[in-house]
Amino acid sequence: MRKMDYQNVKGTQDYLPDTEVIRRGIRRTIEDVFIQYGCKPLETPILNYTELLASKYGGGAEILEEMYTLTDRGERDLALRYDLTIPFAKVVAMNPSIRRPFKRYEIGKVFRDGPIKTGRLREFTQCDVDIVGIESQVAEAELMTMALDAFRKLGLKVSIQYNNRKLLAGMLEAFGTTDEKINKVILILDKLEKVGSEAVTVELREQGLLPSTINSINRFITAEDNASSGYFEPLSERNQQIKQGVAELKELESYLEFLGVDKQCTFNPFLARGLEIYTGTIYEIFLSDKSIKSSIGSGGRYDNAIGGLIGTNESFSTVGISLGLDVIYTALLSSKENIVENHDVDFYVIPINTEKQALVVARHLRDKGYKVEYEMGKKRLGKALDKANKEKFRNVIIIGENEVKNNQIKIKDMFSGEERMEPFSFSEG
Repeated sequence: MRKMDYQNVKGTQDYLPDTEVIRRGIRRTIEDVFIQYGCKPLETPILNYTELLASKYGGGAEILEEMYTLTDRGERDLALRYDLTIPFAKVVAMNPSIRRPFKRYEIGKVFRDGPIKTGRLREFTQCDVDIVGIESQVAEAELMTMALDAFRKLGLKVSIQYNNRKLLAGMLEAFGTTDEKINKVILILDKLEKVGSEAVTVELREQGLLPSTINSINRFITAEDNASSGYFEPLSERNQQIKQGVAELKELESYLEFLGVDKQCTFNPFLARGLEIYTGTIYEIFLSDKSIKSSIGSGGRYDNAIGGLIGTNESFSTVGISLGLDVIYTALLSSKENIVENHDVDFYVIPINTEKQALVVARHLRDKGYKVEYEMGKKRLGKALDKANKEKFRNVIIIGENEVKNNQIKIKDMFSGEERMEPFSFSEG
């Protein structure tokens, strides 16, 4: 019989207990912050109709190229979700009775058949919050502050870059960029920090833009004061998108300043977020030490998605943020913080030829709400204590025949080495 060559599908990974303990700790921390901010839990299907995810209100052409598609036995066209945003928009579209504002969170796996890089596989976990029903930039400020709180509790120093798609699109429009080219030019500008201005100019020429348009964009790129709202105001009177973008930018900045987080949040006039879904404020979260170059969280406003899914032109004020659990885990490992300590076990019970009596002790402690590991492998005491050290169990209970005879248990503190005896009635349990 031929031996099978077992391996994971490329871009997927098994998480053994030492790793999964950390990942679940990260998830609990993030979820606790979401709950603290009044977010309600929601769960959506991993499997969706392709038509939904491929909607023009979805992730856009680049993500659709990475979408996993399949058919079921009924020959229906299906796909695995590539994010949690469109499934959320679908829920709101299908349930008009949901009271707004509605603030939900969801933590779940998503799938993209794209390039593999640090902190990003093809099966990965996103932690999302979305708010529907708030027109004001207070929603963006709430989500950005929430993200900063989550990363603070995780022990990671981050900064947030933000921009406004109306502002960016309005500037390109004012420079003479045609409507059909605006989204392509936005994607090119999004590469500015990675490839530099010369490479951006080359790509702009390849789009067939007028020389005057390219010159205006280059002046915009190199202007010293392009990171202030005042730079855009002279053009705002001639372009409605710029006017709206400036107003939203100023409103957001007033909230960030009042909340005292403006030093951690920076306006980047060329931040674009590749997804065409966005209609207003957008933002990305980066590690302050740049140990990971790509963003570890992102989001923005997408007011047209829900109305588009129900086939109307109605605008539903919607804004969201997504944190990448896998890239956060990678960042914590690289920070060399002591995050491996095992807090999942309160007591480790070791029987020495006293299996039944030790089971009684374990059950008694579990009834009191403690987390207990019972040694079932009949290890010698030395081997069991070695396990306790490796697993970082602090409290070890040793139950031998003498302990049973004297109705007592021995508790050893593995961190200090101290031992103490406590009474225990084995007959009563």
